[in-house]
Amino acid sequence: MSFFKLLTLAIKFLLLLSFYSHAQDNAQKPIRLIVPFPPGGVTDVLGRMIGLKLNERLGQQVIVENKAGASGMIGSDLVAKSSPDGLTILLSASSHATFQSLYAKVPFDPIKDFEPISLVATLPYVVVVHPSIAIKSINELIQFAQLNPQKLSYAGSAPGQAQHLGGELFKKLSKSDITYIPYKGSSAQMPDLLSGRVPVAIDSLLIMGPHIKSGALNPIALTSLKRSDLLPGVPTVSESGLTNFQAIGWFGLFAPIKTNPIFINKINAEVSSIMKLVEVKSLLLGQGVEPFYGSPDDLKKHVTKETELWSGLIRELGIKVE
Repeated sequence: MSFFKLLTLAIKFLLLLSFYSHAQDNAQKPIRLIVPFPPGGVTDVLGRMIGLKLNERLGQQVIVENKAGASGMIGSDLVAKSSPDGLTILLSASSHATFQSLYAKVPFDPIKDFEPISLVATLPYVVVVHPSIAIKSINELIQFAQLNPQKLSYAGSAPGQAQHLGGELFKKLSKSDITYIPYKGSSAQMPDLLSGRVPVAIDSLLIMGPHIKSGALNPIALTSLKRSDLLPGVPTVSESGLTNFQAIGWFGLFAPIKTNPIFINKINAEVSSIMKLVEVKSLLLGQGVEPFYGSPDDLKKHVTKETELWSGLIRELGIKVE
């Protein structure tokens, strides 16, 4: 074996030894799992469940910290600027793919400043209508909107959120003229929706489920590519005619750029195992959240695809958020 090959092997061995020594030191320190949204939401519930299970499996304390603000930018920026030492990770949501398109100033690059760890869950949305309008399917909604331009309005949470963007994509592809009514969030839209003042909405099963169950709202379609076990009789928008239409929320784990791939793969493997647990699947599916497990590269491809899809729509429609 040549001198240079021996030297290369020796350097690799020393680097690996250094990493494991550093990893052992870090194992005595807590991992911060940053949730960039307020307590009580889906991201927070998911983050605390993942944190608890990682704590059990790693034998290392995992502290969940809510760093809310600017639709997730504040917490994301904190992680982007953290040391890549394996002690800080981020549970981000679908807004991660739209920051740069929606906001004039973003203090980090959502792709270049993060190492993807794992896509952990997806969140299908449901299209609902108030019983006061005689619309029973997505095709009837399209037909009514085309024959009656601007006569229908829809609620889609806050401007720039996945619900709003999904609604605008639906309008574009179906050539439907429906007016978007902005709100500060999902809760803020409910009085107008339940009274029928705004007769159509797109939001998660977690938000709409109780009102569907009570009969206050009628579900007509899901925005995912497959049906939900919670609403097995409700078709998807895709199978109703807009082939391959999909507009879903999603949640992914990220670490600061240059975090060691050994740590990335370790957390990925643990989280994948967590998402396969029966009690975890049951908890999430009961809230309309679909567990997911895949490689870091799967998340990288997903973020790239989502960024391309929504950035194009945002530019075309001129959507901006202050």
